[in-house]
Amino acid sequence: MDHINVLVVDDSAFMRRAITKMLENEPDVHVVATARSGEEAIAKAEQVNPDIITMDVEMPGIGGLEAVRQIAAHHRVPIIMVSTLTRDGAETTFRALENGAVDFIAKPDAAYTNINEVARDLVRKIRTFARRGARPFVESPLPRVAERKAPPSPPSQHPRQGREPFACVAIGTSTGGPVALSHVIPYLPQGFPTPIVIVQHMPLGFTRPLADRLNALSKIRVVEAATGMFLKPGVAFIVPSGRQLSLHRSLGDIEVRLVDDDGTSLHVPSVDVMDEHVAEIFGASSLGVILTGMGQDGVRGLRKIKERGGYVVGQDEATCVVYGMPRAAAKEGLVDRVAALDDMPYVLNELVGAAKA
Repeated sequence: MDHINVLVVDDSAFMRRAITKMLENEPDVHVVATARSGEEAIAKAEQVNPDIITMDVEMPGIGGLEAVRQIAAHHRVPIIMVSTLTRDGAETTFRALENGAVDFIAKPDAAYTNINEVARDLVRKIRTFARRGARPFVESPLPRVAERKAPPSPPSQHPRQGREPFACVAIGTSTGGPVALSHVIPYLPQGFPTPIVIVQHMPLGFTRPLADRLNALSKIRVVEAATGMFLKPGVAFIVPSGRQLSLHRSLGDIEVRLVDDDGTSLHVPSVDVMDEHVAEIFGASSLGVILTGMGQDGVRGLRKIKERGGYVVGQDEATCVVYGMPRAAAKEGLVDRVAALDDMPYVLNELVGAAKA
């Protein structure tokens, strides 16, 4: 098997060594070069033609964001951001994803207690994007939110005539999710008539900046979920990293409770756990949505939604960064309707009976 050649970019010599050490014991991964600045990264991307780049977010001179923009303009190499656990680091990371990076990890440091978990996550992402079946980019990159033109509404395939309207939308996503969500949530109208719950796989500390970023872009309200909140129409609740979502009826309202994982879930938060609670509470009025991401999280929960009479929309392969979670759900026969990413807000508006965005 050929090596996956990795270019490691970080202005810290310690971090360059740390990331190299994470990768050097993997038989199929080879650190072909390192760079200590954005300028050097741009030059070495041209010189060594790596299969993958890990890119520091914050560097003097040309930072990670501009380096991503310049490299992505000339090369098809997947770039994984290595982001600090700060609000500025998170914001820059989300902008880098919109400019061509495919994914990110949290930068390990002295306060990061599980460096082995970071290493496993990085190696898994490197292998995923190095495989021919992964889609780290598309031929016509999806435009950033500010540039996007509204597509025509897709043909009507409404499943609810004569039945209860949908009462909750549950969106699950992983790799590619921050950009995918920015192509969906900001295009929902202010009067969107149902609550939305969202699981996005990401490291601790990143879900609140994601919620704040989406909230600033959107007509609906977007918050990081917290125990004691109640689901409300036109509000999207992002489940925080490290917690699982639990929903409970309370005097006619639906209360959010965040709980510890019971040790059985691969992901915390888990799309499966969220969807199972939505199915239990809302039954046939549940609308499940599965977006880009690696793995199979969501299959079990979407099956519960289907068993209770709910409906499932899946993102199409062409617009997924990684067609893993939607593919797994489709293979199990759980997806009722497939939609391209930029059509997704119009599909959701149609299904819940919302006014046009």
